[in-house]
Amino acid sequence: MRSLTQKEKEIMEILWEGGPMVIREMLEHYDAPKPHYNTVATLVKLLVEKGFVEYDVVGNIYLYRAKVSRKQYVGSALGDIISRYYNNSYAHVVSQFIEEDKMDVDELKQLIARIESGRKEE
Repeated sequence: MRSLTQKEKEIMEILWEGGPMVIREMLEHYDAPKPHYNTVATLVKLLVEKGFVEYDVVGNIYLYRAKVSRKQYVGSALGDIISRYYNNSYAHVVSQFIEEDKMDVDELKQLIARIESGRKEE
C-alpha cells in the first residue's frame, strides 16, 4: 500500500470519521483558513487513483468514501516500517521498546497474554 502525504491523510481522517460525503461537506471539517474547493477535489482524485477512496455517482453528485480503513492503512504503514528498519522482525521492535524503557515487563506480559488468548480462539 502506498503512503499518504499529510494533506491526503487529512482527507482520509475526514472520511474515516464522517463516512461518505461530497467535497463541499469535506470542506466543512477544515479549520480556517479552509483550502480551496479545487485543492480538495484534486487531492480526492489522487486518493481515488491511489485506491484509498472510491465513489458513487448519485444523479450529478459524487459521493466519496474511504475504500481503505484506518486499521488497514495503519497496519500497512507499520508493516512497512518494520520491514524497512527491523528486517521484518516484530521481536526486534518489542526489544527496542523495552531497551528504551517505552514498554515495561508488565506491558510485555499483557501483550503475551493477548497473543496467547487470541491464538486459543482460532
